[in-house]
Amino acid sequence: MAATHLCESPLVKHHHPCVSLSPLCSSKLSHTLLDLKKSHLGTFSFGGKTFQMPKTSRMASRRRRRMQAVASLGGLLGGIFKGTDTGESTRQQYASTVSVINGLEAQMSALSDSELREKTRLFQERAKQGESLDSLLPEAFAVIREASKRVLGLRPFDVQLIGGMVLHKGEIAEMRTGEGKTLVAILPAYLNALIGKGVHVVTVNDYLARRDCEWVGQVPRFLGLKVGLIQQNMTSEQRRENYLCDITYVTNSELGFDYLRDNLATETECISSYVQSVEELVLRNFNYCVIDEVDSILIDEARTPLIISGPAEKPSDRYYKAAKIAAVFEQEIHYTVDEKQKTVLLTEQGYEDSEEILGVKDLYDPREQWASYVLNAIKAKELFLRDVNYIIRGKEVLIVDEFTGRVMQGRRWSDGLHQAVEAKEGLPIQNETVTLASISYQNFFLQFPKLCGMTGTAATESTEFESIYKLKVTIVPTNKPMIRKDESDVVFRATTGKWRAVVVEISRMHKTGRPVLVGTTSVEQSDSLSEQLQEVGIPHEVLNAKPENVEREAEIVAQSGRLGAVTIATNMAGRGTDIILGGNAEFMARLKLREMLMPRVVKLTEGGYVSVKKLPPKKTWKVNENLFPCKLSNEKTKLAEEAVKLAVDTWGQRSLTELEAEERLSYSCEKAPAQDPVIDKLRSAFLEIVREYKVYTEEERKKVVSAGGLHVVGTERHESRRVDNQLRGRTGRQGDPGSSRFFLSLEDNIFRIFGGDRIQGLMRAFRVEDLPIESKMLTKALDEAQRKVENYFFDIRKQLFEFDEVLNSQRDRVYTERRRALESDNLQSLIIEYAELTMDDILEANIGSDASKESWDLEKLIKKLQQYCYLLNDLTPDLLRSKCSSYEDLQDYLRRRGREAYLQKRDIIESKAPGLTKDAERFLVLSNIDRLWKEHLQALKFVQQAVGLRGYAQRDPLIEYKLEGYNLFLEMMAQIRRNVIYSIYQFQPVLVKKDQDQRENKSSTEVVTNGRGNNNPDPVNAIESSSAAATPQSSA
Repeated sequence: MAATHLCESPLVKHHHPCVSLSPLCSSKLSHTLLDLKKSHLGTFSFGGKTFQMPKTSRMASRRRRRMQAVASLGGLLGGIFKGTDTGESTRQQYASTVSVINGLEAQMSALSDSELREKTRLFQERAKQGESLDSLLPEAFAVIREASKRVLGLRPFDVQLIGGMVLHKGEIAEMRTGEGKTLVAILPAYLNALIGKGVHVVTVNDYLARRDCEWVGQVPRFLGLKVGLIQQNMTSEQRRENYLCDITYVTNSELGFDYLRDNLATETECISSYVQSVEELVLRNFNYCVIDEVDSILIDEARTPLIISGPAEKPSDRYYKAAKIAAVFEQEIHYTVDEKQKTVLLTEQGYEDSEEILGVKDLYDPREQWASYVLNAIKAKELFLRDVNYIIRGKEVLIVDEFTGRVMQGRRWSDGLHQAVEAKEGLPIQNETVTLASISYQNFFLQFPKLCGMTGTAATESTEFESIYKLKVTIVPTNKPMIRKDESDVVFRATTGKWRAVVVEISRMHKTGRPVLVGTTSVEQSDSLSEQLQEVGIPHEVLNAKPENVEREAEIVAQSGRLGAVTIATNMAGRGTDIILGGNAEFMARLKLREMLMPRVVKLTEGGYVSVKKLPPKKTWKVNENLFPCKLSNEKTKLAEEAVKLAVDTWGQRSLTELEAEERLSYSCEKAPAQDPVIDKLRSAFLEIVREYKVYTEEERKKVVSAGGLHVVGTERHESRRVDNQLRGRTGRQGDPGSSRFFLSLEDNIFRIFGGDRIQGLMRAFRVEDLPIESKMLTKALDEAQRKVENYFFDIRKQLFEFDEVLNSQRDRVYTERRRALESDNLQSLIIEYAELTMDDILEANIGSDASKESWDLEKLIKKLQQYCYLLNDLTPDLLRSKCSSYEDLQDYLRRRGREAYLQKRDIIESKAPGLTKDAERFLVLSNIDRLWKEHLQALKFVQQAVGLRGYAQRDPLIEYKLEGYNLFLEMMAQIRRNVIYSIYQFQPVLVKKDQDQRENKSSTEVVTNGRGNNNPDPVNAIESSSAAATPQSSA
């Protein structure tokens, strides 16, 4: 069974990046078309920037100067009146509590370490006695602040205390990049862990979870709390132990999958592989959750449900046939493409040609289902582009995450789309999968009684947080005033003019020595811009999803803030490290140590990724010498070599895998205290190298700051302002100077798809490619386009949430029933309930409550009952007539007989194998729940697709889905109880050897049960299960 994220249908994924325009842009100008009668090259100044353009008359140059002055004034007034919330109201709201915490500081610093630790025990006692956490907050925060000073050497600022209080209230704290969110999380985590029910701190990847746990996790550890960490390859025992800690650091996907695994048993031959006892569950009940990068998890990932899947039937060659058809079909003749909805539709011509080529009468014949293959093949051709939506590595299609630009290893598109892309590229097609369990992040995190989160960009999505998660967004003030300058957007008619202007902008900044970060929206764009920069001779680095660049990610980010550095990045959201002006000395020191250590401790592996053309290059870990700010002194080199030698002697020459070595190196370069002498030696060498590099980076930092700091260039608007703000937020951190500007064109995807007629009209009106366009109407049109996109994707997420809520209530009921079966020592009462209800079902199906006594067909009823339970062989029509005078009497009598038959069967089993009944009952309940729930998920998926078309008949698809889903659910629950009770009535234990344990007895009996069950008639004549063989069916 593969536990992976499966990406949702293309309708709700892989939307195009989009554009927004700041209202500062051209607020004071109407259309400005410049006189282009003379064509000598000159320069054009715009808002303090210079562009190459044809020279014009004096008149035109006066007009230009006037335009520049007006643009600057517009920017200034816009800056004053743009009304952004800087968090001052939040500062005032929490000021009194902050002053109480500050007042306790002297008292706390007078305490010894053990006295400070003792405070935790006292807080726990007070919390147990019913004192509220709010009343403990000032003292608890003062204790954490003191502990942080002693352990990490960091004293949380007042604004960080405010952030902690916002999180404790169960709200979202918006804190700018570089404001120390990692440290903020431990304040509410410590406070809420005092009640002993556990706290989850959720991060976006394994590295950040480990880093935070090892670094800031020392503070609660120092104060006597247990801090746990969940990583990808942990066993169930390790997971259980870590989830039982007071504070647990975990990634969103690990937490979600652990929840699904706890509520899932896999279909296998061996009973022991089922989650069959409470001891095997890894999670405890949810209490409080702090989410780091909350917008990324609750909004960006909300359209991708968490799915645990198992393999389905073997892959089909139909994908290749469909890909060939798609290749010869032409757009507008055979099919139409809706880029906005991410859908394709076949035309009449397309239907006829497909049916003729495939030799079928109906493309939508449910037995053949050719339509989905053909439509997926066309989607793969038109909407999923190589090096934009995915890259190919070896013989695999790897999805590129549009939010972070990273490769999403192990994720596949669902509903046959991934296979269609593999067929298009002529690669081997991998097995299809079937959903075993799924949940959306929205419904998963809503299970926490108290939820909160922090991020640098949440304000623009506050409506969504409020409406779906009931979370309020609070802006926390910055510690130092933010002095970044966000300049007005520059809009061109055509993309060629835009890219030319971007190159000019980079070149101008590069000459002044300012580092530049360029954000692009796809691998293709970043490569194309890289070529243009090479032509003009500007040295630069590219950071995108291509394997060769991913390898050097740390190296590239480490030097992005250096003097004159130019970095092109597909998307900087979630890159995990701050861009530090002058260069990141700690990163450089780590790379230096890595260069010396890795070749000596990593064992060489055979293979790696397979390339048809060439063998993978031999890994050296060598870094470009120009990266380092200076040549390392002999003294520091010697120190590093000694540490590396000790590591080689202790760990063994080339004895570690690359991952293990990277992990140990990361730990050596962290700030956590180390017990291991090797790690300790490596750490002291690391710190010495940092000290030496810092001399140079600090000097360079001064030069970069005086030049104006980091300049961010955006080349296209994303689908939401939030992602644009993330790119801007890379500059101007912690009071540093910096600036940002976006270059757009009316041909950008967002305007093309969502812009509407107004922008199309403007494109026709402006025929000049190389000049920026300024107009109020344009600004409004661009803002409108971006709002449209944001609302469009919000509606998709809301619709997913509403549909998933139907499933969610059913999921809760099924998982509760499953948990009841797991946790109960004795399932007798549950099985008796199943027996009685099943007798009611048989009676209702064969006689009916409204039939008169004279019309009762008792022969038919008895035949069905005896076929169902051989212990009822004594039943005769005369016996039933003599015992029962009415339908109610008959119902009571059969219920009693069903109960007695079960108890009799129980005694028979116990006499042969004492204690077996309990295990067998639990196994039968769990296996039936799991199998039928899996089939129910498939059925609901088809229903969801089918109800979409009912909108044309003026019926609400959601209401239709709820009704059909509810009926299917009732059928499934009835099917579960019938199958279970039938299996128990038919159960025949077969003992293999007396000295074998009960597990093996149980395994041997399973085959008998299933064997008897395969030909099982449905007792009720009402429902047929969708699965033909496995575990008993109840069909009429």
